[in-house]
Amino acid sequence: MERKIENTLLNWKISVRRLPLIVQGARQVGKTHSILKFGKTHYKNVLYFNFESNSQLNKIFEKDLSPSRILKDLSVLSGKTILENNSLIFFDEIQASEKALTSLKYFAEQTSQYHIIAAGSLLGIAINREKYSFPVGKVEMQTLFPLDFEEFLWAIQQRKGVEIIRECFNNNSECSLHQHFMNFYRTYLCIGGMPQAINEYTETNDFDFTASIQKNINDAYIADMAKYASPVETVRIMGVFNSIPAQLAKEKRKFQYKQIKSGARAKEYQISIEWLRASGVIVFSPKVTAGIFPLSVNTDNNSFKIYMTDTGLLLSKFGISANTILSEVQGFDNIKGILAENYVAAALAANNYIPNYWESEGKAEVDFIIQNRNGEVIPIEVKSSENVRSKSLQQFVSKYKPVYSIRISSKNFGFENNIKSIPLYACFCI
Repeated sequence: MERKIENTLLNWKISVRRLPLIVQGARQVGKTHSILKFGKTHYKNVLYFNFESNSQLNKIFEKDLSPSRILKDLSVLSGKTILENNSLIFFDEIQASEKALTSLKYFAEQTSQYHIIAAGSLLGIAINREKYSFPVGKVEMQTLFPLDFEEFLWAIQQRKGVEIIRECFNNNSECSLHQHFMNFYRTYLCIGGMPQAINEYTETNDFDFTASIQKNINDAYIADMAKYASPVETVRIMGVFNSIPAQLAKEKRKFQYKQIKSGARAKEYQISIEWLRASGVIVFSPKVTAGIFPLSVNTDNNSFKIYMTDTGLLLSKFGISANTILSEVQGFDNIKGILAENYVAAALAANNYIPNYWESEGKAEVDFIIQNRNGEVIPIEVKSSENVRSKSLQQFVSKYKPVYSIRISSKNFGFENNIKSIPLYACFCI
């Protein structure tokens, strides 16, 4: 399936200032497949090395970190000739090798004519370990998220639909296929953006098989916690991870430690939350105390919300079937709102926004506040239905006077009262 990162990788390949590239992201978001596909399309050959499955690799990097010697050994190990500017060297699961991660610095300094990409599922965690000498300033970094809704439409052969959505977004014009795309949005909520889940759905059209895959991925995340954290920390990380449905089910989504267990304190769980952030499993949404530029100086990281990076995985943790979502059974409204908000948070993160939120003395709250490429602060209100009245958004606008506001809901496109109305399926356009 086609991914947006392919254009990023191509720009990296042709850049005159190219450095070794590190692609990070949660497990099973498609890092390995995307990089291999790119390599086989744009290079004469690809040398693939997985540090978790090949025990001989670590020995190559233990002797010294001389790039010329390492390249010779890698060529022998792979049985392939390494060509300047026409071979892609791919280090997968590089977090398993401290020396290999450090070596990227020397590849950048001494052998820039060789093209090197490294990937890691838990790279953010490995980087934070004291024993790692991270090659600061000597590598480029790129994060891969699950497929967003646009990529999902590509995967189900709806590329023309993407063009229609973008045109309506740019022109603030109503979409004649609005309900058609809303149906796809509800399907995406159930499947999420994990490549394996999408492949399973497109092949079988069976949500039960998709649900099984989602459960397996969530279980794999828990297995990683036990593998890469101490026993005490594993219990705490699992506590935070398993509390996410309860955190989001509250009327106010603000993270509360008491939802993990009675008497839980912030000091105990700060490292656990950072672990989940570094592993790419969650989207962190901090509070901003003022809606003025720059938002970074008004951020209160002690008050925050936590979302899942994938709505399908969140649905799996709730234990809710796809039929519940698609048929909108009685009592579904609250869950529908939770999923919509999580979906928007993940979409904003995938588009490189920090999905902040704003609260005023506990009386008013705007779901998301972003700072766009022009430095403009934009409030975003999310509604899962067509009921779009919001006193909180009005208070924010009255106080900070943003250039415009965004309302995301099940309503069609439009622009009225300085509010840009965006259907839920068009979040990828923001």
